[in-house]
Amino acid sequence: MQTIVIGHRNPDMDSIVSAIAYGELKRELGTPNVLVARAGNTNARIDFVLEKFGVPAPEFIGDVTPKVGDLMETKVVSVLHHSTINKAINSIEQKRLRGLPVVDDENRCLGLLSAWKITNHLFPRREETGNFRLINASVADLVQALDGNVLAGNVDEEERQLIIMVAAMSLEAFLGRFEHYDSGKIVLFVGDRDDVQLAAIRGGVTTIVVTGGLGVSAEVRQAAKNAGTCLISSRFDTATSVLLSRGSVRVDQFVEPRFTSLTPETTMQAARKIAANSPDFIFPVLDESKRLAGILSKSDFLKTVPRQLILVDHNEMTQAVKGADEIPIVEVLDHHRLGSLRTDVPILFWNNPVGSTSTIVALCYRQFGISIKRPTAGLLMAGLISDTLNLTSPTATPVDAQVLEELSRITEVKADELAKEIFTVGSPLLSLAPKEVVVADCKDYEEAGFRFSVAQVEELSFAYFDDKKAAALFEALEEYRARHEAYFSALLVTDVNTQNSRMLMAAPPEFQELIHYPNLGPNLYELNNIVSRKKQLVPYLLDCLQRVTAKA
Repeated sequence: MQTIVIGHRNPDMDSIVSAIAYGELKRELGTPNVLVARAGNTNARIDFVLEKFGVPAPEFIGDVTPKVGDLMETKVVSVLHHSTINKAINSIEQKRLRGLPVVDDENRCLGLLSAWKITNHLFPRREETGNFRLINASVADLVQALDGNVLAGNVDEEERQLIIMVAAMSLEAFLGRFEHYDSGKIVLFVGDRDDVQLAAIRGGVTTIVVTGGLGVSAEVRQAAKNAGTCLISSRFDTATSVLLSRGSVRVDQFVEPRFTSLTPETTMQAARKIAANSPDFIFPVLDESKRLAGILSKSDFLKTVPRQLILVDHNEMTQAVKGADEIPIVEVLDHHRLGSLRTDVPILFWNNPVGSTSTIVALCYRQFGISIKRPTAGLLMAGLISDTLNLTSPTATPVDAQVLEELSRITEVKADELAKEIFTVGSPLLSLAPKEVVVADCKDYEEAGFRFSVAQVEELSFAYFDDKKAAALFEALEEYRARHEAYFSALLVTDVNTQNSRMLMAAPPEFQELIHYPNLGPNLYELNNIVSRKKQLVPYLLDCLQRVTAKA
């Protein structure tokens, strides 16, 4: 089982560093196969912090939706199209399968071979027994099926129609029946009867199988050699030898070329719908080259996906990595409002109204009595400083201040100096395109049937937020709103020095009418003393949303 520790989409500093630190703690506590991941791109400030403390960025995972590749059987039992039925039967019996995929020499899937078709061939219905003696096979495959020894003559590898005949009668009766068939196609099964064997050779029979492992006289061997008759010794009795000979036909005669295939990237949800409408018993999983990568049977749909999530810095599914609602969530660490998360079983859920998830992770280390390594402490400092604007945000608590002091002692880095370094790195408004700004730290919400989003960027001043920039950002914000079918989309630009913000709003007129903050221009508002999205802005916008609902 893989445990993925991951923050929200469009991650900020706190989301990235808290995932890294908590993933390290889970490893320290003995959780196996822990993977720290991110659900979006990092930014210049995050990259600066990671480089400063010598920690690589987490692996990007944009989708955890269960896919066929997660549950398919990769150790596939298949059969080559030119193999014999006997070989296929052995594979089916050993693995207790209902059938097999049939492949060519390059492992490309040609179709399916069902156990039912094999059974029907070996044991035909009574009305079809007239054709029981006819098989399309080569003498070479016949020898292999019988595990036989060639006593004389050459083994023909050409696949052709053969007629099975058993000499279970007197010589006279045999010669009478013999005249009705093409001797060149006959495969004669006979015991130690020299008279029948010699008569068959003289009559032009090209293949004779002597059953029961019985001896063959020198006279018969010489006659077969002179006539070019292939003389085969089978250690099995006549009845068994005849049955085994039916298995010498090649698989490609029974392949069902119409089959339902999947790819490793097919979602399990889509695969279930496909399987429900298909009569197939197995589903070959093909790669881009149509080669067999795995196999999925209907029983595989009952398997548990070998992956589970630990969510940090969020608990709303609208903010989680794609597919999070389809796999188990086993833990949540967050400091935001409670969303709509539901689980099938009880989980560890720590929601603490402190200033950052980094604070909560540091408290987890303290709870388990595990020392925080210097690089990890540096990351947690950065997450805490970034989310609380170095303890100046109204979201900051005495617990945050205490934790920040402890982390500073571990790293021997002063909080004020680190904060200055972080906020002077790369202005988002200057370094990012408008469409990147509106998603750099964007959170999606759903409330009372309304979807909306609120993004936030921090700047050292509003120097780069002029009318031209505001117009370009609004266009990008409106595009994001339309693409996500949101009721409104907001962008909060915060000046970390003055502790003031400005808000761009893409919303219907009836919603904008309810915003009482001073209007600085089209769709632009002045929000003095507002710096916190979660504690100040989102609650205010939710109140506006309730008033819209009340009017409706």
